[in-house]
Amino acid sequence: MPSQFNFFIFLMCGIVGYIGGRDAYPFLINGLKRLEYRGYDSAGIALLNNTLNVYKKAGKVSELEEFVADKDIHGTVGIGHTRWATHGEPNDRNAHPHISQDGTLAIIHNGIIENYASIKEALITKGHTFSSDTDTEVLIHFIEDIRDNAKVELEEAVRLALNEVVGAYAIAIISKNHPNLLIAARKGSPLVVGVGNDGAYFIASDATPIIEYTRNVIYLEDREIAVIQDQKLVIKNINDNKVKKNPYIEKLNLSIESIEKGGFENFMLKEIYEQPRSILDSMRGRINTKNGTFQMSGLREYEHKFINAKRIIIVACGTSWHAGLVAEYLFEDFARIPVEVEYASEFRYRNPVVGEDDIVIAISQSGETADTLAAIELAKSKGAMIFGICNVVGSSIPRMTHAGAYTHAGPEIGVASTKAFTAQVTVLTLIALHIAQLRGKIADKDLRRFFGELETIPSKVEKALLSNDLIIKIAEHFKDAQNFLYLGRGYCFPVALEGALKLKEISYIHAEGYPAAEMKHGPIALIDENMPVVVIATEGANYEKVVSNIQEVKARKGRIIAIVSEGDVKIKAMAEYVIEIPHTEDCMVPLLATIPLQLLSYHIAIMRGCNVDQPRNLAKSVTVE
Repeated sequence: MPSQFNFFIFLMCGIVGYIGGRDAYPFLINGLKRLEYRGYDSAGIALLNNTLNVYKKAGKVSELEEFVADKDIHGTVGIGHTRWATHGEPNDRNAHPHISQDGTLAIIHNGIIENYASIKEALITKGHTFSSDTDTEVLIHFIEDIRDNAKVELEEAVRLALNEVVGAYAIAIISKNHPNLLIAARKGSPLVVGVGNDGAYFIASDATPIIEYTRNVIYLEDREIAVIQDQKLVIKNINDNKVKKNPYIEKLNLSIESIEKGGFENFMLKEIYEQPRSILDSMRGRINTKNGTFQMSGLREYEHKFINAKRIIIVACGTSWHAGLVAEYLFEDFARIPVEVEYASEFRYRNPVVGEDDIVIAISQSGETADTLAAIELAKSKGAMIFGICNVVGSSIPRMTHAGAYTHAGPEIGVASTKAFTAQVTVLTLIALHIAQLRGKIADKDLRRFFGELETIPSKVEKALLSNDLIIKIAEHFKDAQNFLYLGRGYCFPVALEGALKLKEISYIHAEGYPAAEMKHGPIALIDENMPVVVIATEGANYEKVVSNIQEVKARKGRIIAIVSEGDVKIKAMAEYVIEIPHTEDCMVPLLATIPLQLLSYHIAIMRGCNVDQPRNLAKSVTVE
């Protein structure tokens, strides 16, 4: 990738901060719990109460909470951090916050400082000693060194240091010598400032910890620094120190209920069961079935680009990439536009052929996936129109793209994506059908029929969820399996990939998804009496072909779990277990077939004693290179 694209990959730690007239600790600890989906290797807090008290602990936030039970947790200024390890293994000494050499400054940091090693070496020659393996400790020592040697105020030292470091960061700093000061800054990593009604201010990686206290927030832009002192907020540009006049205050459109478990055992199960609502919300107000019309404000200005597009390139990672694969079928099937689906992490490091007649669709639940952001920047530099699809309002992708659409799935806290996937597929289906209409590739009566079927999907998802008890029984039989194979054809192939990914993510069972026809080109060698094979075998154009694939598995004693359309008789006679889903159009099967696969993965993981909301080695957005 050309050197001018200065994007860096960071892991998703969670940061919070408070400055005001109340004790900071309750906000910090509750905020860290809200943000634990961003990282849970270790956690820590720093509080100002005449002294600077720093407490940190390897493990989850609950272990930090136990650790500080008998400590002094008073103070009206504080910062907190839940970590996803980058530099240095997860342990007490590598946990954040980190302090300066003289013990007067504390910092929390989400991101990676790429040139930390050279800075550290220079600081060591000046007599600095380090107690951790982290790049973050180097940064706070660097700020301290500039402050002391350049004889400048802390704010200026932070600004000068950030102009020297290479990498991505969201940081917050407090100082023992300035008990009414909190400094925050960001580049490439999200940071939001909450504005309280009582002169208090809150900072966090996203809005979820803030909503209990205020709905007024400011999303910091890249290379901005927020200086909060004496109940006043000033935002400046890190480059030139210019003050930002009248920063835009947004109103949060979230509810407390949406970020709590609501009686469910965990967030993942709650989010699986929220899909009838989230799918409905993703198309609410966008289609009129009666007259076959569609409206999406983010698309209107660029409809001509889609009409004349020579090619669509979809860039995404993980589950969003699977949604992109579904979209490939949709756009080629209905709109007759060639589509390529790229891993953003590979696209950004190639020299792809992209031109002004291409459209790049970037898909991300969080809107902060660093590889996807870098792919957007690269494609923009080559003249392509960029259309973003994401779930989080105020995130980076909506700000970087020419146009886009929110999925309106609501907060997704579980690390393994569920409702975000079906919301993405719903929005992509709507767009593909609309572009097909604009290009004259679909008859009005067919468009109304597809729109009408889309409106039935939420109720059909509710019906698919009724298979939960059957799926629990199936999970009991296969919870100890070492491997799984998932097979599908056409629109069901991406569903097979997504089903395999869910099982891997949360149960730690090895699983692979394949096009069913590819099974005999290698994977069939793995099939024996111990191999569970999940086949998405709904009615449609490929049905008889999939029946043949099932027979091939059965002949080799593979254990078949089939997802079929209601009333299926043929496959029921062949498969060991059958899960029925309602009938729908081929192009909408992914919205229904993925439901039992999510439940199967969930129940297997629970039976294996796995933490489904916080699976090992993962964070909510996989933004590590």
